Formats: sequence, structure tokens, C-alpha cells
Amino acid sequence: MKGTRVDGVYSDDPEKNADAVKYDKISFDDAFKKKLKVMDLTAFTICHENNIPIIVFNMNKNKNLENIVLNNKNTGTIIES
Repeated sequence: MKGTRVDGVYSDDPEKNADAVKYDKISFDDAFKKKLKVMDLTAFTICHENNIPIIVFNMNKNKNLENIVLNNKNTGTIIES
């Protein structure tokens, strides 16, 4: 899990670009190819190499962590192989 200030992974920084598009699900390869700044590249690579999915979510939004634990698919962005 990767808690952040935005609701998931976007095509651009949504705090600076109102036209940024949110991804509900994206592969590690696509995130890398699109040069999306998801997290520290070393941590991202370790997750990819070990087939560990990442969920990026807004840590400041009430109930988001609970929704993730309860497997609510509409919370954040899932990054997987």
C-alpha cells in the first residue's frame, strides 16, 4: 500500500493539472513506460520484480484504508503485473 495526497495514480500531477486522468488499474510496465511518478523507483522495482501488487490511495480521505482492507475495488489505483 502507498498512501498519498491524491486518489491514486494519474497521467499527470492532478494537483497541478486539472486534465490529469486517473488510472483505476495499471501494469508495472505501463506505469514505467509512461514515466508515472508513483513512488521511489527502487521500491517500485522491488515490488515489480517480486510480483507484489501496489495500491495507491489517498491516505487523508476517511474510510479509504478500511475500504482497501475490505477489498473495495473503487478505492485508489492497483498496480500489478
